[in-house]
Amino acid sequence: MKKLTAVVAVGTTITLLAGCTTSGSSGSNGETQAQGSDGPPALELASSEVISDSDGSGIEASQRLFENSGTVVLAGPTPEDQLRAASIAVAAGAPMLSADADRAALVEEIERLGAARVVTVGEVGDVTTLGEEGDVEIVDGAATDREVETRPVNSEAEITAAVAGLDASEPQLLTVGWGQAPAPVAGLPEVEHTEHPLQMPPMLATAETGAAAVATARAAGADVTVLAVADPRISSESMELVSDQDVLALGQQFGTDEEFSELIDLADNGELPGGGGLVFPGRRMIAFYGHPSGPALGVMGEQPPAEAVARVEEHVENYQALVNEPVIPAFEIIATVASEFPGEDGNYSNEFSVEDLRPYVDAIIDAGGYAVLDLQPGQASFLEQAKLYEELLLHPNVGLALDPEWNLQPGEQPMQRIGHAEAHEVNEVSEWLANLVRENDLPQKALVLHQFQLQMLRDREQINTDHPELAFVLHADGNGVPEQKFDTWNVLRQGLSEDYFMAWKNFIDEDSPMFTPEQTYDIEPRPWFVSYQ
Repeated sequence: MKKLTAVVAVGTTITLLAGCTTSGSSGSNGETQAQGSDGPPALELASSEVISDSDGSGIEASQRLFENSGTVVLAGPTPEDQLRAASIAVAAGAPMLSADADRAALVEEIERLGAARVVTVGEVGDVTTLGEEGDVEIVDGAATDREVETRPVNSEAEITAAVAGLDASEPQLLTVGWGQAPAPVAGLPEVEHTEHPLQMPPMLATAETGAAAVATARAAGADVTVLAVADPRISSESMELVSDQDVLALGQQFGTDEEFSELIDLADNGELPGGGGLVFPGRRMIAFYGHPSGPALGVMGEQPPAEAVARVEEHVENYQALVNEPVIPAFEIIATVASEFPGEDGNYSNEFSVEDLRPYVDAIIDAGGYAVLDLQPGQASFLEQAKLYEELLLHPNVGLALDPEWNLQPGEQPMQRIGHAEAHEVNEVSEWLANLVRENDLPQKALVLHQFQLQMLRDREQINTDHPELAFVLHADGNGVPEQKFDTWNVLRQGLSEDYFMAWKNFIDEDSPMFTPEQTYDIEPRPWFVSYQ
């Protein structure tokens, strides 16, 4: 072994050797080429797994994917360091580690790999701590012996995708392309790529995944698909990917192995309009709100089902022109209507039959849209009313909405004061609805909670959103002038769990003035569900 010493990079030729050699090959754009019968064996997986990489160091990815490697690339903490190190690691077929990890763990991993050399990029600390004297050669990663194409990355959010797109057969130098970035050090060390001895399974990542883990996966020859969220149901392509074979997920955002496997199981339950198996993100919805009885309860009932569909589709076109993701039509259909009279059952709520609602449900589904059934329970419970519409909720494109405004306490009547719901009332509905999804192999369902006063959901933080079968939507129902609506919007968002997707309502008569599509989609955060009443 050479003595532990720094190698001067300028004006020299450095050949990096990584790991063992095989006959495997990696295609361009991160696509692994098909292996013949005499190709390398596959990395053994009992089932799909998560490499959590909880500290962002890349150590766990290195441990899982590399049995040994003659070279390790060690990166400083800056984006410039991370991008350059990733470029070198993929070109060399060597694992990448981040130097700001626990020092003892770094040294242990370098020793486990049996690395003869460590390529350092940026400030990596005292290099004498990386191995016993004479065991490890330290190579300066600022070497510029090999001219390669330079590709700027436009934002930190794009780092993961940029690293996932690196290709050893056509090495590139990724550089910081945002802000006042320093001029990049042009060129890379002269690199001889060494193939990994095992064929890698497909891997998933998100923008949260550390650059070191993604670079290590690419260095091992893996095809890394970057998802918008840590859920394989996000797109048709990712759903197909996990249904065809076991995969590895990179990053703790994917949860435990068991949680990730649960998401994969749910990915077999079919898609929704616009593609993918998640209600949100992946699509946005523009909805008409109302009741089949007529215009008194909202715009949807102002016309028969087919005409209502055509009218909401006109709104969809206006919104679709403003965004890239699919915008689909929707109806929010009031299924139970709060009443000033107790009725035969004494619960101050009129429960309309499935057959009353079906024409509007069928019409919006046939149009490639989504239906949400809205409950105004009076003195009934949300759960007992939800169960009345199980037949409709068995449709993949039908979700549920709970309206606490009309949830009365014993002795109360509608319009006496604004009602409210306790968390346990929501939780029993969400548990039932989640079980309905799972037991009937349905795609994710929307569960919409209406709110325009904090007291309407007084213990909102106790609502259990830990149901991957459901997309929790908070619908801000405030009306009035823009200042009032924004006050409601901002207050409702305070302390709100990130598990909720925000929804906005435009009141045709009560808003002064009603927001245009452009104004509605200028709201921050942009609402996923917009309804018209």
